[in-house]
Amino acid sequence: MPNLLIFGFGYTGQALARRLRGKGWDVWAAVRSQASADAARAAGVTPLDSADREALVAAPAMNAILVTPPPDDHGCPALRALVPAMARAKAFPDWIGYLSTTGVYGDREGRWAFETTPLSARSPEAARRVAAERDWLEIGRGMGLTVQVFRLPGIYGPGRSTFDRLSEGRSRNLVKPGQVFSRIHVEDIAAALEASIAHPHAGRAYNLCDDDPAPPHALNAFACDLMGVAPPETVPYDEAALPPIARRFWSENKRVSNARAKAELGWRPAFPTYREGLSAIYAAEKSGNET
Repeated sequence: MPNLLIFGFGYTGQALARRLRGKGWDVWAAVRSQASADAARAAGVTPLDSADREALVAAPAMNAILVTPPPDDHGCPALRALVPAMARAKAFPDWIGYLSTTGVYGDREGRWAFETTPLSARSPEAARRVAAERDWLEIGRGMGLTVQVFRLPGIYGPGRSTFDRLSEGRSRNLVKPGQVFSRIHVEDIAAALEASIAHPHAGRAYNLCDDDPAPPHALNAFACDLMGVAPPETVPYDEAALPPIARRFWSENKRVSNARAKAELGWRPAFPTYREGLSAIYAAEKSGNET
């Protein structure tokens, strides 16, 4: 039975755990809190204390490791914990995946971003991601490990979608001419990671996103049409009082290409646009409510 270690057990890690456990994998999660440990156990995943170096050394040899937490001021916490543990245990995985962000490309003024596009982070958080990518890839080259980087845009899925924001009154229907964002359904991320585990490419970076960058107000309109309700009143971006973090988010405008992941991993998103993704979420939620 192959072993997977997920460092961190958030939304994306849980999706990969579900997918691989269903195919016979034994899954472990290195977590920081009791709540995360409880969530792991409830999902049939064995928790480990990410701060317990001895537990990491004593864990079974892993076939694959997925790194999900963001870097801190000192770099990637998973790298600091896992690399010494692997070296001490002399147990090296066949595959390491590092989850990064398409924020490393900065603002492209609506143009396409490819993996070959020069990185131009516009925030300290994105700059730390650039450094963490570099550190993991250098560790991979130096230690002969098969490290891949996955750059993610906005992630959505069941329990974390436009429907939730609309129902909770958190959706601001902003309109900024020419502005688009890429996004990806969480199950498509898990499928791409599984494809990469099956066909690893050491040192590669991949953009994981759907095929249709679109403005948020288009998602609101589509979701409200499914729900049979009127969308929130649109607000021109220039008239919106946004906090600095939100304004920085809206200051970056790019279309992200997934061509490399399709070509090299044989992956295709099951939800190629937000329309398929939101329709599936709505159908599942409606079916659940009816039962």
